[in-house]
Amino acid sequence: MAADSALLVSLVEEFVSGLQDSKADDVAEGVKAGQFTILQLVEALGLSLTSSQPHTRARGVQLLSQVLQECYGDLSEREVEVLLAFFENRLKDHHVITPHVLQGLKSLSKCTTLPPGSAVFMLRSLFQDVHVQSLMMAERACVYNMLITLMESREAELKSLGADFVFGFVQSMDGERDPRNLLLTFQIAKNIIQRGYDMGKFTEELFEVTSCYFPIDFSPPPNDPHGITQDELIKALRAVLSGTPLFAEFLLPLIIEKLDSDVQSAKLDSLQTLTACMPLYEHRNLAEFLPGLWNSLRTEVFQTTSEKVERAGLAALAALTSCLSRSVLSSDSEDLLSTFLDLVLADCQHHLSEPDLKLVWPSAKLLQSACTASYRANHIVTAAVLPSLIEQYNTRKESSHRRTILEVLQRFVQPVKTSQSAEEDESALLPFRESLCTIVSSALSENSPALQITATSVLTALGQQKGLLLESDVELAVDHLTALILAKEADDKVSLAVVECAGALASLRPAAFVTKMVPKLKDEIFSEPMAQDDSCEQSKEISHHAVHQRCVSALAAVSIQPSVVQESAPVLLEVLSTAHTGSTNFSVKDVVSACQSLQRTAERALDTEETARCFHDVIIPRLLTLALQAALQGEGSSGRRSPLVEEVVLSAMVPVISTACARLQPTLASQTASRAVSLFLDGDVSFLCDNSFPPHIQLLKQGASWSQSQTVCLLMACVCSLPRSVDVPQIDRLLSELEELSCTSTHPFSYTSAAKCYAGLVNKRPQGEALDSVVQRTVKRVGCELDSPSSAFQTQAFTLMLWVTKALLVRYHPLSTALIDKLFSLLSDSELGLLAADGFSLLMSDCPDVLNRDLHADVRIMYRQRFFTENSAKLVQSFNSAPQEKKSSYLKALSHMVNNLPKQVQLTELPGLLSLLLEALSASDEGVQLSTLSCLQPLLLEPPPALVRQLEALVTRLLALTSSKTMNVRIASLRCVYALSHFPEHEVMPFRARVLRALAKPLDDKKRLVRNEAVQARGEWFMLGSPGGK
Repeated sequence: MAADSALLVSLVEEFVSGLQDSKADDVAEGVKAGQFTILQLVEALGLSLTSSQPHTRARGVQLLSQVLQECYGDLSEREVEVLLAFFENRLKDHHVITPHVLQGLKSLSKCTTLPPGSAVFMLRSLFQDVHVQSLMMAERACVYNMLITLMESREAELKSLGADFVFGFVQSMDGERDPRNLLLTFQIAKNIIQRGYDMGKFTEELFEVTSCYFPIDFSPPPNDPHGITQDELIKALRAVLSGTPLFAEFLLPLIIEKLDSDVQSAKLDSLQTLTACMPLYEHRNLAEFLPGLWNSLRTEVFQTTSEKVERAGLAALAALTSCLSRSVLSSDSEDLLSTFLDLVLADCQHHLSEPDLKLVWPSAKLLQSACTASYRANHIVTAAVLPSLIEQYNTRKESSHRRTILEVLQRFVQPVKTSQSAEEDESALLPFRESLCTIVSSALSENSPALQITATSVLTALGQQKGLLLESDVELAVDHLTALILAKEADDKVSLAVVECAGALASLRPAAFVTKMVPKLKDEIFSEPMAQDDSCEQSKEISHHAVHQRCVSALAAVSIQPSVVQESAPVLLEVLSTAHTGSTNFSVKDVVSACQSLQRTAERALDTEETARCFHDVIIPRLLTLALQAALQGEGSSGRRSPLVEEVVLSAMVPVISTACARLQPTLASQTASRAVSLFLDGDVSFLCDNSFPPHIQLLKQGASWSQSQTVCLLMACVCSLPRSVDVPQIDRLLSELEELSCTSTHPFSYTSAAKCYAGLVNKRPQGEALDSVVQRTVKRVGCELDSPSSAFQTQAFTLMLWVTKALLVRYHPLSTALIDKLFSLLSDSELGLLAADGFSLLMSDCPDVLNRDLHADVRIMYRQRFFTENSAKLVQSFNSAPQEKKSSYLKALSHMVNNLPKQVQLTELPGLLSLLLEALSASDEGVQLSTLSCLQPLLLEPPPALVRQLEALVTRLLALTSSKTMNVRIASLRCVYALSHFPEHEVMPFRARVLRALAKPLDDKKRLVRNEAVQARGEWFMLGSPGGK
C-alpha cells in the first residue's frame, strides 16, 4: 500500500513539476485498476493545489480533471460530493485554473451518482462565478455541453431554478460567435422551449440573444475540418425561433423587416421560418401583423427574381392561411380568415381580369396557394374568383386570352387535399360545375392546340373530384376525346394530352369508355383508307397509319378497370388475328404496336381477379393459339407468310405474356404453368381457342420446323415469369427437352430462346442435389461440344452455357465458378473469342424477358460488383499474358464489365484499369471502341484525378475516333470530346487549337446526328478561355 502511495506521489510530481502530460494516463489506469482512489489522488495533490503559484495549482487541477474524464463512471456519491465542493471552490480561483475546473465539472455532470440538488448547486456557482464569454472557445463549449448533459439527466432540478436558469443561460451565450458553439447553444435554447422550462420575464431576452443571429450568414472556410454548414445553423436556429408562440410578438416584426432585405438568402430564410412557425401559432398571435405580413408576401411573389423565393412565399401564404383557418369563431370575435382573405382578394382578383398583363400569374399563384390551405379558405376564394373567370372566358374571343384564362382556371380546379378537409366535404367547385363543363367542352372543340391541351388538364382535374362530372358530362367528354384521337390532322402534343386524359378518366369512370370510345376506336382500326388518286395516296396512307397508332395507344391507356380491359383486349387480339389471316392489310409494325399495347394493359390494369381471369382465360390462350396457327401454317400457296411468325412479333408477344403471368395469383399461375408445359411437351391443345390443330404437335422436338421451334419463346414467357413458389410440372423432362433443342437447333432465335427458358427455370429451382445434377449434366454436354473442333453446334452450346452461367451467377450459386472459368478460357479461342467477350456484357446487364426481379427471378443484390471484384484481376492478368492477336477479346470483355458497373464503382476501379481502357480505344474492333466510349463519357463529365493525368492520351485517341467508319463510334467519341471541355481549364487549354482543327472534319460529316454532336463539342472548346466563356 505504501508502494502504491509512493507511486502516486511520484506520478503527481512528474505531471505537475516535470510537465509530463502522459503521466495523467498512468494515474487514470491506476484508479481504474484499484491501485488508488480519486480521494487519494486529491490528497497526493495537496501541495500542488495549495501552492502560491497559479500555474502549479492549475497543473494540479488539470491532472485531477483529466483523470476524472476517464474514471467518472466509477465514482461513489460521497466522492462526487467532495469533488463538487472542491471544484466549486476553485471557480473563484485564478483565471488560468478555470478551464480545468470546467472540465472537471463537465465530467462530474455525467456521473450517475450525482447527489440530488447537485445540479442546482453546480449551475448557481457557474452562473455566479464564471463569465463564459471571456473564456476560450473550448471552455465555452465545455460549459454548453455541461448544460446539455444536465438537461438530459437532471431536468426536474433545473426546472426548479425557474426563470433563473434561463437568465443564466442567456448571460452565458450572449455574444457567442463560434459556429460550433452556436449549434450547442441553439440546442439548449430549443430544449428550454420544447421541454417547458419557465422563461418568465426573460422570454424577450432569450429571443433577443438567439434572434440576433437571424438570418444566418455563414460561409465555412475552405477545407473546414469541422464540417459545419450554413444549412445546419439555419435549421438549428429556426427550431428555436419557431418553437413557441411566445416569440410571435418579437419574431413577426423581425421577419417583416428582413423580407425588405436585398439579400436573397435572407428572404428565403425569413419565409421558411415564417412557414415553420404557423403550425404552433394561433390566430391571436397573428392578428396585428396580418397587413404587414401580406404586404411582404405579395411583394415577394409579385416582384421576385428567384423561383426559390417565390415558392417559399407561396408556401408561407398557405401556412399562414391554414393557421387562421384553425380559429374557432364566436359571436363576438372577428373572423380573421375572412379579413385576411379580403386583403388577398383585394390585391389579386382584379389582375385576373387582365390576361395580357404579367401580374395575372403571380396573382393566380397567390390565390391558389390560399385555396390549398383549408376547406373554408378554398370555398371563400373559389366563390370570389370563379364567377369572374368564367364570365371572362365566355366574353373574350381571342384564343390567346381564352387560353390564359383557362390555364388560370386550371389552377383553381386542381384537386386540393387539405389537413382540415374530409372525404364527405362538398367541393367548392360544385356551384360552378355546369359552367366549367361547358367551358371544357367548348375548349376541346376549338382549333387551338394549346387550348385543347389545357382543356384536357382541366377535364382530368374535374374527373378526380366527387360530383363535378355527371354521367352525361363524362359521355360528352368521351365523345370529344374520341374525336380528337380520330382527327386526321391531329397535333402530336394534343394527341398525347388526350390519351393521358382518357386514361385518367377511364380509371375513374369506365362505363362511358366501354360504350362509346372503344367501339369507335375499333371501327377506325379496322377501317380501310378510301381510294384516292396517286398524288394523295401516300399522304393519306401516312395519315391513316398515324390515326391507327393513336387508336391502339388509346386502347392501352384506357384499359385500367377490368370492364374496359374485357372490351379493349379483344380488339387488340383481333388485330393480330386479322393480320394472321390476311383479311386486312396490317403490317408487321401494326402487329407489334398491338402487342405493345397489350403489354401496357398488362402493366397498368388494376390487379383484380377479373383482370387476372381475362388474361388467363382469354388473352394468353388467344396469343398462343394465333402463334401456333401461324407456326403450323408455314407459307401458303401464294407464298404469303403470316406476320406472326416474324421474330420481332414473337418478341413483342413475350412481354405481354410474361407481364401478365408475373401478376397472376398462385392458383391461376399454377394452371398456366401446367397448360404451357402440357402444350409444349405433349401437344395438349385442349385449352386453346381453336381445336383444328393436327394431333401430336411436337414443338420442342428436333424434327419441328423453325417456325414451330421458335415458339419456345412463348413457353419461356409463361413459365419463367411465375413466382418461385409455383411448381413447374414435369420440370426434369422439360429441362431435358430444352437442353436438346438449344444444343441441336440450327435456328438462332429458337436455340437462344430455348437457352433462356432453360436458364430461367434453373435460376428458380431450389438449391440441392437435383439442381446440381442438372447443371453438371449441362456443363458436361456443353464442354464436349465446345472442346470438339469439328462440332457443328459450338455456337448453340456456347449460347446455352452463357445463359446458364448468368442464371447461376445472379443467385450466387457456387457452380457458376466453373462456368465462368470456361468462359475465360474461350476468350483466347479463335472461333468463339469475340462471342465470349460479348458474353460478359450479357452477364453484367439486365435482360428484359428473363432473369430479372420483376419476373420473380432469384437475383441477389450487387452481383455485378461481386463478379467484377472476383474476376477483373484475372482478366487483366490474362490480357497481359495473351498473344497480341488475342488481346482484343480481353479488352472487349473488360470494357463490357466496366461499362455495366455503377458509376461510383467505376470511379473507384478506374485508376487501375485506365491504361487498358485507353488501349481499348485503339482496338480495331468497333464494338470494343463503342463500349469503352460509353463507359468513359459519363466519367469525363466529372473527371477523377486519374483521368486528368491521362489527358494527352485521351485527346489523341478520341480525336482519332471522330473519323471512324462507324457512325455510332463517331457520335460517342464527339460526346467524349465535348466532356473533355469540362476538365480544369488550365489542363485543357494547351489542347484547344488542336481539338478545334480536328473538329473541322466532323462538322461536314454526311450524317446529321454526327454534325450536331460536332457543333456542340466545337462550341464548348471554342469558348474555352474567352471572356464570359467557360
